[in-house]
Amino acid sequence: MLAHRVSLLSDPSPSGSPRSTPHSISQKERVSFRAERGIPLRSRHLAQPQPLHSSRLKLFNFFPRHSPLTTPHCLLYFLFSIFAFLVLLHPTPAQNLDKPVLNVDDEVTSFAYSSDARIVFSVRRMFKNKKYDMQRDDIFIAEPNGKRRRILEGQKFTHGDKPFTYQVESFTWSPNNHLIAVQLFTTTVDPEDEHHDDARALLLLDDSGRILKPRGDELTMEAEQPMWLRDNSGLVYLTEEISTRELFSLHFLSIAGGPETKVFEGRTFTSAVRIPGSNAAIAIERDTHMEGPPRIQRLDFLSQDDKELATLDSYAGGLSVSPTGTKIAYFLDREVLEIRDLENPDHIARMRVGLGVLQWSADESQIYIKRTIEKKSADLVTFRVPGLVAFRRGQAVPILEPEPRELLHGLAVREYALSTDGRYLAIVLPGKRNLQVFSF
Repeated sequence: MLAHRVSLLSDPSPSGSPRSTPHSISQKERVSFRAERGIPLRSRHLAQPQPLHSSRLKLFNFFPRHSPLTTPHCLLYFLFSIFAFLVLLHPTPAQNLDKPVLNVDDEVTSFAYSSDARIVFSVRRMFKNKKYDMQRDDIFIAEPNGKRRRILEGQKFTHGDKPFTYQVESFTWSPNNHLIAVQLFTTTVDPEDEHHDDARALLLLDDSGRILKPRGDELTMEAEQPMWLRDNSGLVYLTEEISTRELFSLHFLSIAGGPETKVFEGRTFTSAVRIPGSNAAIAIERDTHMEGPPRIQRLDFLSQDDKELATLDSYAGGLSVSPTGTKIAYFLDREVLEIRDLENPDHIARMRVGLGVLQWSADESQIYIKRTIEKKSADLVTFRVPGLVAFRRGQAVPILEPEPRELLHGLAVREYALSTDGRYLAIVLPGKRNLQVFSF
């Protein structure tokens, strides 16, 4: 199209420069001469040339004189071509996801966005000691401008005097975007009997790479799913109570140090998620024998007050709190997602979407779902959040069957996250597991 446009606007003479006309011809012949060659007529009294006449463009001369396209239908064809060209210039959000704005060509094991659009991510690193193959992931921070820097070199990080290996499972930024809680899956080997001890642990870093040691050790063992306090002074984490990973207890860790403190002692929960901008969380409580129904609780970490919001018939995971902290979503089973208003807990909606990893859009109008469990690959889709309606306890709730909107042309992703402002989507692809960031 560009080449055609250049040729149409160039001078009509074969040499590319205006032809000179004999001085002896009359004014009428001069006009006829210039008109035949498409040269615009100029008034001798004007210092600047007049704008090009539309006939000079000769847009329809792309086609032979006797072509069907020179009929009145040509106008319709031409307008349709212009429309298609404009669509290409202004793609839909889904089409904007064709070209990443950032690509990390390494094997990324986990990543997370901060609220200031930085990304902390880990890269798989393997090395050998005298007897074992070891994995200790490196940790990097990528700035919004694409620059990245390593804040932890895994091979130099040690714990205890026994062979030690780890893989990063997740990151959690503090509210001020300067501290990072890193959840690790660790393995320690006893060289004498080859016994392996597996455990989850928390590593605390600041964004310069300095390791924090609240209890004198680099790692807080048997700890996972951290939830920061609003003033960044500490966090609450979960500790597994039964080996099936179905029930957890809550514990408090102060950055300033001090002994371990239990929160809501004697109670067990299947999951807990912090309410943004607060010192509280939404948790699903179950008793220690898994008898009785799941209960949605609002927990205040500092006062240790709680408020029961609802009793559920079932719970299958995926608890998520909306960015404003006014709604929650969770799976009742492997198919049905329930959305509930926290201010009016009897206002709910149910959708059949399939079990997966979900996240809210920044404006809470959509829910993104990777339609499989964590650390497995599947397509990424979005669903429009429906209006929530009041239902009495025991009243039948209709299950909506919404149409998903497919992203990335159905490409399978292993992991994904949305930036806090909703402007970027980051994914980890299966296979090479490189990290790509797309702009909406």
